[in-house]
Amino acid sequence: MADNGNLLAEQRRALILDEVRRRGGVRVNELTRQLNVSDMTIRRDLDALARSGVIEKVHGGAVVVEEARTHEPGFEAKSVLEPSAKEQIAVAAAQLVTPGSAIALSGGTTTYALAQHLTETSQLTVVTNSVRVADVFERAQRQNGAPGATVVLTGGVRTPSDALVGPIADRAIRSLHFDLLFLGTHGLSPEAGLSTPNLAEAETNRNFVASARRVVAVADHTKWGIVGLSTFAALAEVDTWVTDSALPAEAAAAAREHVRELILAD
Repeated sequence: MADNGNLLAEQRRALILDEVRRRGGVRVNELTRQLNVSDMTIRRDLDALARSGVIEKVHGGAVVVEEARTHEPGFEAKSVLEPSAKEQIAVAAAQLVTPGSAIALSGGTTTYALAQHLTETSQLTVVTNSVRVADVFERAQRQNGAPGATVVLTGGVRTPSDALVGPIADRAIRSLHFDLLFLGTHGLSPEAGLSTPNLAEAETNRNFVASARRVVAVADHTKWGIVGLSTFAALAEVDTWVTDSALPAEAAAAAREHVRELILAD
Protein backbone atom coordinates (compact mmCIF):
# COMPACT_ATOMS: atom_id res chain seq x y z
CA MET A 1 0.00 0.00 0.00
CA ALA A 2 1.19 3.48 -0.84
CA ASP A 3 1.74 5.96 1.98
CA ASN A 4 -0.83 8.75 1.90
CA GLY A 5 -1.92 10.75 4.91
CA ASN A 6 -4.66 12.57 2.98
CA LEU A 7 -6.83 9.63 1.96
CA LEU A 8 -10.53 9.86 2.70
CA ALA A 9 -11.83 7.39 5.27
CA GLU A 10 -13.63 5.40 2.57
CA GLN A 11 -10.45 5.11 0.48
CA ARG A 12 -8.38 4.17 3.51
CA ARG A 13 -10.80 1.43 4.52
CA ALA A 14 -10.85 0.03 0.99
CA LEU A 15 -7.05 -0.20 1.07
CA ILE A 16 -7.11 -1.81 4.51
CA LEU A 17 -9.70 -4.36 3.39
CA ASP A 18 -7.66 -5.21 0.29
CA GLU A 19 -4.58 -5.70 2.46
CA VAL A 20 -6.43 -7.93 4.93
CA ARG A 21 -7.81 -10.07 2.11
CA ARG A 22 -4.43 -10.28 0.38
CA ARG A 23 -2.42 -11.20 3.46
CA GLY A 24 -5.05 -12.80 5.66
CA GLY A 25 -4.39 -10.33 8.48
CA VAL A 26 -2.79 -6.99 9.37
CA ARG A 27 -1.43 -5.27 12.48
CA VAL A 28 -2.37 -1.76 13.59
CA ASN A 29 1.25 -0.57 13.80
CA GLU A 30 1.90 -1.72 10.23
CA LEU A 31 -1.12 0.17 8.93
CA THR A 32 -0.21 3.38 10.75
CA ARG A 33 3.19 3.35 9.02
CA GLN A 34 1.87 2.38 5.59
CA LEU A 35 -0.97 4.91 5.57
CA ASN A 36 0.75 7.63 7.59
CA VAL A 37 -2.16 8.13 10.01
CA SER A 38 -2.61 7.80 13.75
CA ASP A 39 -3.18 4.63 15.72
CA MET A 40 -6.63 5.96 16.70
CA THR A 41 -7.60 6.54 13.05
CA ILE A 42 -6.68 2.98 12.11
CA ARG A 43 -8.62 1.56 15.06
CA ARG A 44 -11.71 3.55 14.01
CA ASP A 45 -11.32 2.20 10.47
CA LEU A 46 -11.04 -1.37 11.76
CA ASP A 47 -14.11 -0.83 13.95
CA ALA A 48 -16.10 0.34 10.92
CA LEU A 49 -14.98 -2.61 8.79
CA ALA A 50 -15.72 -5.06 11.61
CA ARG A 51 -19.25 -3.64 12.00
CA SER A 52 -19.77 -4.29 8.28
CA GLY A 53 -18.80 -7.91 8.84
CA VAL A 54 -15.91 -7.98 6.36
CA ILE A 55 -13.07 -8.34 8.89
CA GLU A 56 -12.66 -9.63 12.43
CA LYS A 57 -10.78 -7.55 14.96
CA VAL A 58 -8.11 -9.33 17.00
CA HIS A 59 -5.62 -8.07 19.55
CA GLY A 60 -3.33 -5.60 17.78
CA GLY A 61 -4.96 -5.85 14.37
CA ALA A 62 -7.52 -7.65 12.21
CA VAL A 63 -7.93 -10.84 10.22
CA VAL A 64 -10.03 -11.85 7.24
CA VAL A 65 -13.51 -13.25 7.86
CA GLU A 66 -13.82 -16.71 6.37
CA GLU A 67 -17.40 -16.86 5.16
CA ALA A 68 -19.22 -20.06 4.29
CA ARG A 69 -20.17 -20.38 0.63
CA THR A 70 -23.81 -20.25 1.74
CA HIS A 71 -23.47 -16.94 3.63
CA GLU A 72 -25.54 -14.19 2.03
CA PRO A 73 -24.98 -10.65 3.36
CA GLY A 74 -27.98 -8.33 3.47
CA PHE A 75 -28.40 -5.28 1.22
CA GLU A 76 -27.41 -2.79 3.92
CA ALA A 77 -24.24 -4.71 4.80
CA LYS A 78 -23.18 -4.84 1.15
CA SER A 79 -24.06 -1.23 0.41
CA VAL A 80 -21.22 0.12 2.57
CA LEU A 81 -18.58 -1.91 0.71
CA GLU A 82 -16.62 -0.24 -2.12
CA PRO A 83 -19.12 2.63 -2.69
CA SER A 84 -16.70 4.64 -4.85
CA ALA A 85 -15.96 1.64 -7.07
CA LYS A 86 -19.68 0.94 -7.48
CA GLU A 87 -20.31 4.54 -8.48
CA GLN A 88 -17.50 4.41 -11.07
CA ILE A 89 -18.90 1.16 -12.46
CA ALA A 90 -22.42 2.61 -12.57
CA VAL A 91 -21.29 5.66 -14.56
CA ALA A 92 -19.43 3.49 -17.09
CA ALA A 93 -22.23 0.92 -17.40
CA ALA A 94 -24.88 3.61 -17.95
CA GLN A 95 -23.07 4.65 -21.12
CA LEU A 96 -23.94 1.27 -22.64
CA VAL A 97 -27.68 2.03 -22.50
CA THR A 98 -29.43 3.71 -25.41
CA PRO A 99 -32.85 5.41 -25.27
CA GLY A 100 -35.76 3.19 -26.18
CA SER A 101 -34.08 -0.09 -25.26
CA ALA A 102 -35.38 -2.90 -23.08
CA ILE A 103 -32.99 -3.69 -20.26
CA ALA A 104 -32.93 -5.93 -17.20
CA LEU A 105 -31.25 -5.26 -13.88
CA SER A 106 -30.73 -8.07 -11.41
CA GLY A 107 -30.62 -7.55 -7.66
CA GLY A 108 -27.57 -6.07 -5.96
CA THR A 109 -25.99 -2.88 -4.70
CA THR A 110 -24.08 -2.22 -7.94
CA THR A 111 -27.19 -2.51 -10.11
CA TYR A 112 -28.89 -0.24 -7.58
CA ALA A 113 -26.14 2.36 -8.14
CA LEU A 114 -26.55 1.93 -11.91
CA ALA A 115 -30.32 2.49 -11.76
CA GLN A 116 -29.74 5.95 -10.33
CA HIS A 117 -27.89 6.90 -13.53
CA LEU A 118 -30.67 5.65 -15.83
CA THR A 119 -33.68 7.62 -14.57
CA GLU A 120 -33.18 10.33 -17.22
CA THR A 121 -32.74 7.91 -20.14
CA SER A 122 -35.83 8.24 -22.30
CA GLN A 123 -38.28 5.51 -23.27
CA LEU A 124 -36.60 2.75 -21.30
CA THR A 125 -38.31 -0.49 -20.40
CA VAL A 126 -36.70 -1.89 -17.24
CA VAL A 127 -37.30 -5.43 -16.02
CA THR A 128 -35.95 -6.13 -12.55
CA ASN A 129 -36.26 -8.54 -9.67
CA SER A 130 -34.85 -5.91 -7.30
CA VAL A 131 -37.24 -4.07 -5.01
CA ARG A 132 -34.57 -1.41 -4.47
CA VAL A 133 -34.04 -0.83 -8.20
CA ALA A 134 -37.77 -0.50 -8.82
CA ASP A 135 -37.95 2.05 -5.99
CA VAL A 136 -35.27 4.20 -7.68
CA PHE A 137 -37.40 4.62 -10.81
CA GLU A 138 -40.61 5.13 -8.84
CA ARG A 139 -39.03 7.91 -6.75
CA ALA A 140 -37.68 9.58 -9.88
CA GLN A 141 -41.13 9.58 -11.50
CA ARG A 142 -42.70 11.12 -8.39
CA GLN A 143 -40.04 13.83 -8.21
CA ASN A 144 -40.21 14.66 -11.92
CA GLY A 145 -44.00 14.58 -12.02
CA ALA A 146 -43.90 12.91 -15.43
CA PRO A 147 -43.88 9.36 -16.79
CA GLY A 148 -40.42 7.82 -16.84
CA ALA A 149 -39.20 4.33 -17.57
CA THR A 150 -41.69 1.50 -17.85
CA VAL A 151 -40.71 -0.74 -14.94
CA VAL A 152 -41.64 -4.43 -14.67
CA LEU A 153 -41.03 -5.89 -11.19
CA THR A 154 -41.05 -9.66 -11.45
CA GLY A 155 -42.60 -10.63 -8.12
CA GLY A 156 -41.32 -13.58 -6.13
CA VAL A 157 -39.82 -14.39 -2.74
CA ARG A 158 -37.60 -11.72 -1.21
CA THR A 159 -33.96 -12.54 -0.38
CA PRO A 160 -31.73 -10.83 2.25
CA SER A 161 -30.35 -8.65 -0.56
CA ASP A 162 -33.87 -7.50 -1.52
CA ALA A 163 -34.00 -9.52 -4.74
CA LEU A 164 -37.16 -11.40 -5.73
CA VAL A 165 -36.56 -15.03 -6.68
CA GLY A 166 -38.36 -18.34 -7.08
CA PRO A 167 -40.91 -19.78 -9.54
CA ILE A 168 -42.95 -16.57 -9.93
CA ALA A 169 -39.86 -14.50 -10.79
CA ASP A 170 -38.50 -17.24 -13.05
CA ARG A 171 -41.74 -17.57 -15.02
CA ALA A 172 -41.97 -13.80 -15.57
CA ILE A 173 -38.36 -13.53 -16.76
CA ARG A 174 -38.63 -16.51 -19.14
CA SER A 175 -41.53 -14.83 -20.93
CA LEU A 176 -39.51 -11.67 -21.71
CA HIS A 177 -36.54 -10.69 -23.88
CA PHE A 178 -34.01 -7.91 -23.18
CA ASP A 179 -31.50 -5.98 -25.26
CA LEU A 180 -29.17 -5.67 -22.27
CA LEU A 181 -28.90 -7.47 -18.94
CA PHE A 182 -26.92 -5.87 -16.12
CA LEU A 183 -26.03 -8.63 -13.74
CA GLY A 184 -24.68 -8.29 -10.21
CA THR A 185 -22.87 -11.20 -8.61
CA HIS A 186 -21.53 -12.42 -5.28
CA GLY A 187 -18.28 -13.49 -6.93
CA LEU A 188 -16.46 -14.23 -10.18
CA SER A 189 -13.71 -16.71 -10.94
CA PRO A 190 -12.38 -18.55 -14.02
CA GLU A 191 -13.37 -21.90 -12.54
CA ALA A 192 -16.80 -21.12 -11.04
CA GLY A 193 -17.87 -18.22 -13.25
CA LEU A 194 -20.52 -16.00 -11.65
CA SER A 195 -21.91 -17.43 -8.44
CA THR A 196 -24.19 -16.70 -5.49
CA PRO A 197 -24.81 -18.23 -2.05
CA ASN A 198 -28.56 -18.37 -2.79
CA LEU A 199 -29.78 -21.39 -4.80
CA ALA A 200 -33.07 -19.77 -5.79
CA GLU A 201 -31.32 -16.58 -6.87
CA ALA A 202 -28.95 -18.64 -9.01
CA GLU A 203 -31.90 -20.12 -10.92
CA THR A 204 -33.50 -16.71 -11.37
CA ASN A 205 -30.23 -15.29 -12.69
CA ARG A 206 -29.91 -18.20 -15.13
CA ASN A 207 -33.27 -17.21 -16.56
CA PHE A 208 -32.11 -13.61 -16.85
CA VAL A 209 -29.04 -14.72 -18.83
CA ALA A 210 -31.10 -16.94 -21.14
CA SER A 211 -33.46 -14.04 -21.97
CA ALA A 212 -30.76 -11.44 -22.74
CA ARG A 213 -29.22 -10.56 -26.08
CA ARG A 214 -26.18 -9.06 -24.31
CA VAL A 215 -24.98 -9.86 -20.78
CA VAL A 216 -23.08 -7.20 -18.82
CA ALA A 217 -21.65 -8.14 -15.43
CA VAL A 218 -21.25 -5.23 -13.02
CA ALA A 219 -18.98 -6.13 -10.11
CA ASP A 220 -16.11 -4.41 -8.34
CA HIS A 221 -12.58 -5.81 -8.11
CA THR A 222 -13.10 -7.41 -4.68
CA LYS A 223 -15.52 -9.94 -6.24
CA TRP A 224 -12.75 -11.56 -8.29
CA GLY A 225 -11.80 -14.98 -6.89
CA ILE A 226 -14.91 -15.21 -4.67
CA VAL A 227 -16.97 -18.40 -5.12
CA GLY A 228 -20.53 -18.80 -3.85
CA LEU A 229 -22.51 -21.99 -3.47
CA SER A 230 -24.11 -22.01 -6.93
CA THR A 231 -22.87 -20.95 -10.37
CA PHE A 232 -25.41 -19.19 -12.60
CA ALA A 233 -23.20 -18.21 -15.57
CA ALA A 234 -19.81 -19.13 -16.97
CA LEU A 235 -17.44 -16.25 -17.67
CA ALA A 236 -17.71 -17.12 -21.36
CA GLU A 237 -21.42 -16.22 -21.21
CA VAL A 238 -20.53 -12.66 -20.17
CA ASP A 239 -20.24 -10.25 -23.10
CA THR A 240 -18.92 -7.36 -21.01
CA TRP A 241 -17.59 -7.09 -17.47
CA VAL A 242 -17.61 -3.55 -16.09
CA THR A 243 -15.39 -3.29 -13.01
CA ASP A 244 -13.16 -0.69 -11.38
CA SER A 245 -9.54 0.09 -12.16
CA ALA A 246 -8.33 -1.41 -8.86
CA LEU A 247 -8.63 -4.87 -10.44
CA PRO A 248 -5.08 -6.35 -10.32
CA ALA A 249 -3.33 -6.72 -13.67
CA GLU A 250 -3.10 -10.51 -13.38
CA ALA A 251 -6.84 -10.74 -12.69
CA ALA A 252 -7.60 -8.49 -15.67
CA ALA A 253 -5.46 -10.70 -17.90
CA ALA A 254 -7.23 -13.83 -16.66
CA ALA A 255 -10.66 -12.27 -17.16
CA ARG A 256 -9.85 -11.21 -20.72
CA GLU A 257 -9.23 -14.84 -21.59
CA HIS A 258 -12.92 -15.56 -20.91
CA VAL A 259 -15.15 -12.46 -21.23
CA ARG A 260 -15.52 -10.74 -24.59
CA GLU A 261 -14.91 -7.24 -23.25
CA LEU A 262 -13.45 -5.86 -20.02
CA ILE A 263 -14.17 -2.25 -19.05
CA LEU A 264 -12.09 -0.76 -16.22
CA ALA A 265 -13.95 2.25 -14.86
CA ASP A 266 -12.13 5.06 -13.04
